[in-house]
Amino acid sequence: MRRNGKKAAAGLLAAALAITLAACSSDGDDSGEGNGPEPGALDDNMVGAMEDYDIGTTFVATEPVEFSLLYRDHPNYPFNEDWSILQHLEADNNVTFDYVNVPLSDWNDRRSLLISAGDAPMLIPSTYAADIEPFTGSGAILPISQYLEYLPNFTQKMEEWGLTEDVDRLRQEDGNFYLLPGLHENPKPAYSIAIRADLWEAAGITEDPQTWDEFAEQLAIVQEANPDLAYPYSDRWSTNGPLEATLQAASGNFGTEAGWGFGDGVTWDPEAEEYIYTGASDGYRDLITYFSGLVADGLLDPESLTQDDDAAIAKFTSGQSAAIGVNDQEILRYRQAFTDAGNTEAEVRYLTVPAGPAGNIMDAGTGGRFESGIAFSADAADSPNFVAMLQFVDWLYYSDEGLEFAKWGVEGETFNTAADGTRTLVETIDINGLNPGAPEALNTDYGYHNGVWMLNHGATAELVQSMLRPEVVDFLNAMNEKDVAPQGPAITMDEMQREQASLLQTALQDNVMQNTAAFILGQRSLDEWDAYAAELEAAGMSRYVDLVNEAADVSAG
Repeated sequence: MRRNGKKAAAGLLAAALAITLAACSSDGDDSGEGNGPEPGALDDNMVGAMEDYDIGTTFVATEPVEFSLLYRDHPNYPFNEDWSILQHLEADNNVTFDYVNVPLSDWNDRRSLLISAGDAPMLIPSTYAADIEPFTGSGAILPISQYLEYLPNFTQKMEEWGLTEDVDRLRQEDGNFYLLPGLHENPKPAYSIAIRADLWEAAGITEDPQTWDEFAEQLAIVQEANPDLAYPYSDRWSTNGPLEATLQAASGNFGTEAGWGFGDGVTWDPEAEEYIYTGASDGYRDLITYFSGLVADGLLDPESLTQDDDAAIAKFTSGQSAAIGVNDQEILRYRQAFTDAGNTEAEVRYLTVPAGPAGNIMDAGTGGRFESGIAFSADAADSPNFVAMLQFVDWLYYSDEGLEFAKWGVEGETFNTAADGTRTLVETIDINGLNPGAPEALNTDYGYHNGVWMLNHGATAELVQSMLRPEVVDFLNAMNEKDVAPQGPAITMDEMQREQASLLQTALQDNVMQNTAAFILGQRSLDEWDAYAAELEAAGMSRYVDLVNEAADVSAG
């Protein structure tokens, strides 16, 4: 049961049905019973492997190798077998792939079906630990922690960046972990609120809100100065639950977890030294009370909890609202929409997430340093190219050279480097708005900057910021000044406990999400909070929390 905000990227249902199994420390038994050959018995699996592969070594297979790959085909950059990245991997690294291409729209379901049927390819990127947990007990997924000696770059970054304890949270009852996560040197929060800065300034507001209460005050001022606004704030990202992005971004400042970060439904209470149920906590009530107040005061569009993203964006870019949820990519979309509409006066600004009653705090998930990672089918260990595959993965996803290659491409072809080390894209290529109007895109036309090969941007702080606009760098710097909510001890559950906990949490979370929406919309009075908590208790809240804390005590020991 990991405390990781990205856990919910697989969807709240998946998070509720899969509870991470963790062991107590990096001293866990990596040599325990698992799938595939013993790490020291790989003489028959060395075809194509380099004898001298290590940190600082470019992986080049000693003979051509082909790895089967489950490819997530994103509609924004459809797969192209002629991409530069594939040509260079073949020519420079002696690596090609046997693809199983899966459309993004079908990614989660198809991946699960392939794994459960034993038909998954060797490499399964763009994956989170929660996605594979249901399959590790069956032996379908490789316990990759048994082979860390072949992953020197991963091991070095894990240790030097102080991520050993975080990686240990991925360990299961058998002492192994089954996923290599993308690693960040520093946290990379992305979600916040975008405002119409021109309307803010016209209303006499010269400073961004420092707290959520100040944000509410500013919304009221903007509304009064612009009576034609339907609502000053109309939000998005409510597909699987109410205000998923915004509630997660705000939650740490209220002393809780919410939205995409609701995850397993428990929050560590450092004073009580135990987990408490998130949806019944004081912090969660404070968070819901705040957003309920915005709706009651006419500052937040009630349709924010039900409208699709396009509807919310249309309201913002047509002038019906003046604030909306945002990340570093979507702000470009908003600006382009204003440009397309001929609105040259609109100025869109990215707010640092305001502080709240609990302080200036990121929740443990937002402040986490994992990204989507890569898993391996158990059959991969039987391949004669198994060690070569491990070396390739270690180089591409975790070496400084491989990380730069996957993100920027090839120097002289897609980017150039100045004497001071600054990289710039060639003028005909754009990504992230770095070369607006350029005829080509780094991902669409060249295949780089693709989450399949760069684990969703996990990298050194320098490399992450190298492709970010100044406003995003400023946002990250401001966000990284926040404290990060403490994480509790890892939680270890056996199969029976996990099954019981999953059933309980599914029912509990359904209740929480339904009532979160009802409270915010005013369909249920917050005076009924105690009755709501009693409903959670009747659904097994205490039994669930007891299971979690018992498992946490085991792992802490």
